[in-house]
Amino acid sequence: MAEDRVRLTVPSRGEFAKAVRMTASALVSRMGMTFDEVDDVRMSAEEAFVYACDHAPESGTVEMEFTVGDDTFDIRVALGDTSVSDDEEAERRAGYATFIMESVSDHFELSSDESGAYLRVVKRASREGDDALD
Repeated sequence: MAEDRVRLTVPSRGEFAKAVRMTASALVSRMGMTFDEVDDVRMSAEEAFVYACDHAPESGTVEMEFTVGDDTFDIRVALGDTSVSDDEEAERRAGYATFIMESVSDHFELSSDESGAYLRVVKRASREGDDALD
């Protein structure tokens, strides 16, 4: 299967977290991941969105890109200004989101390039056992 990219622009409000989670779940479901791996992707997508909401660009939206490969699901989220917030609650949520993404993904990074700051989460399919969703 060729890589497919899906871009999603979501208002940076918590009530859209479920839509992000369900989109990621629907995209990854065709990869043959185990139930636990699909759950990890759902969690990663939601936590990436929560993190981005607390660091949302001035537009009030979160730009997410999902890349579906043969055995790799990649989430990239544009962050805008990643400076430390004065809002202690927002920084607590961001710390928790980072912890979750690091725990359930195969690769997690906060970085920047010529297009700006971004967050990236990668999950690889193990295709183990009878749990696989084919």
